[in-house]
Amino acid sequence: MYSKMLILRFPKKRVGEPIVVNLAKKFDLTFNILKATIYPRKEGIMVMELSGDKKNFQKGIKYLRSLGVQIETVAQEIKKDENICIHCGMCTAVCPTGALYIKRPEMEVVFDDKKCSACELCVIVCPVKAMKVRFNEESFY
Repeated sequence: MYSKMLILRFPKKRVGEPIVVNLAKKFDLTFNILKATIYPRKEGIMVMELSGDKKNFQKGIKYLRSLGVQIETVAQEIKKDENICIHCGMCTAVCPTGALYIKRPEMEVVFDDKKCSACELCVIVCPVKAMKVRFNEESFY
C-alpha cells in the first residue's frame, strides 16, 4: 500500500466535478479528507491522504494533473521528543486524526506518526515544546 499526504488546489472551473470520487472509482484509491475549502466558482483547496497500489496512485496523480489540479505533498512532519514530554495529554485533546493518544493504564502519550496530518495543533498546545516541526527535503510531488 502506497500513501501520501497531499495538498490539492482545484481550478475554479473544476470545483463542481466529482474528482475525488473518481479517484476511488476509476483508480481504486482510498482517501481521507483532512481539510477542505471549496466554494462555487472559486479555487478549491483540499488536504487529503491518498492511498492505494503505487501504479494506481501514479495514474490517479496523472488524472488530477490532466484536470489542472495542482498537487503538493505536505512538506513537513511532526516529531515527538520523548526526552522532554511530560505526558500531560494536552496534545491528545487537539489531534484531529488520533495520531496522539493516551495509552492506558500507563497514562503515557503515544504518537503514531503514520496517522499524523502535520496540522501543527499539537505543536501549539504543548507546554514543554516536545512536539516539533521537521521539514522534509521532498516538498513537491
